[in-house]
Amino acid sequence: MASACAAGDSAAYQRAGDFGDDIVIVAAYRTPICKAKRGGFKDTYPDDLLAAVLKGLLEKTGINPGEVGDIVVGTVLAPGSQRASQCRMASFYAGFPETVPVKTVNRQCSSSLQAVADVAAAIKAGFYDIGIGAGLETMTIDSMAWAGPVNPRVETHKQAQDCLLPMGITSENVAERYGVTRHDQDQAAVESHRHAAAAVAAGKFKDEIIPVETKIVDPKTGEEKHVTISADDGIRPDTNLSILAKLKPAFKEAGTTTAGNSSQVSDGAAAVLLMKRAVAIQKGLPILGIFRSFAVAGIDPAVMGIGPSVAIPAAVKAAGLQTRDIDLFEINEAFASQYVYCVRKLELDPEKVNVNGGAMAFGHPLGATGARCVATLLHEMKRRGKDSRFGVISMCIGTGMGAAAVFERGSLE
Repeated sequence: MASACAAGDSAAYQRAGDFGDDIVIVAAYRTPICKAKRGGFKDTYPDDLLAAVLKGLLEKTGINPGEVGDIVVGTVLAPGSQRASQCRMASFYAGFPETVPVKTVNRQCSSSLQAVADVAAAIKAGFYDIGIGAGLETMTIDSMAWAGPVNPRVETHKQAQDCLLPMGITSENVAERYGVTRHDQDQAAVESHRHAAAAVAAGKFKDEIIPVETKIVDPKTGEEKHVTISADDGIRPDTNLSILAKLKPAFKEAGTTTAGNSSQVSDGAAAVLLMKRAVAIQKGLPILGIFRSFAVAGIDPAVMGIGPSVAIPAAVKAAGLQTRDIDLFEINEAFASQYVYCVRKLELDPEKVNVNGGAMAFGHPLGATGARCVATLLHEMKRRGKDSRFGVISMCIGTGMGAAAVFERGSLE
């Protein structure tokens, strides 16, 4: 079953006017996405990474930080109480006063999209007028390994067992069950890098990236070098089918999932500023987008990657739309197998999906991906203007779920 919540006037899309209680996004920014353990943030503390994007958001918008009702941070791998403390610390580094609360949320790969949805719902409910949905992941520091013993009861329930499957094995299950070939997967990876490289060459990400001042430590000498990281470092413009075909399966001897057609392990952070339309107008802030709906769906854990194929229709329906009404899609490329399946299952036009590349090119900092997608989607919709009214963000979720949200471009002029 899918659970859905709608924010704003999500059925009356033939309207000519706007509504003061629409939940709008006035800013969405991200750090660069960097390769874990080898990239630009390998020596950056998690709280410094989050602080950088939160501070950048304040500086770009000029809002009074004391007016923010809550900061909700999606984050996955770090121990819960430790990461919650780091996020609170980051808010202080960024310039928020002690009166602004912070919480973390973990719905695995959808965590920061969930954070954005939680803030939208809280504003709609009247809990506060302004909130930030953010995301953070430092996969350099935090491992995906299971901590502690596993309850032996798991052996009595197949679906519970499947919650423990390595994500790469679930990718292999999707490829086998739904006939996604190695060539299909490698081709999707090539396209992801090609689109991302083209977007970089066109300067498209400059509008959404907050450069981060940090340090890089030479592992041999220990020498520290102070640097400013301003670009994603996982994109490989020269990726082609010949190169990818040489890679061995990463999870199964005769499998088709490789390091080249999977998302990269990465570090990054992102933040989205939401408020009611009336508040944005009162403050003279531009409206980048409107939050229209959100849905989460549960599916078979053994093929967790197909989650978007169920969550997207649910979110689109909750917004009073049909899939054909959507102009752009950001679907997280956890693995090429599940990405290809979802595009095919929903019969999406490839020219509308991940037009600036995806996680196979950028990387997938788990807790930050949802908010990163919000920044990428809404800035692209702004560039396209009248040609792009509605957009969808979606991703699969470990243990068998999918999440999706519908956004409307802020200006309909």
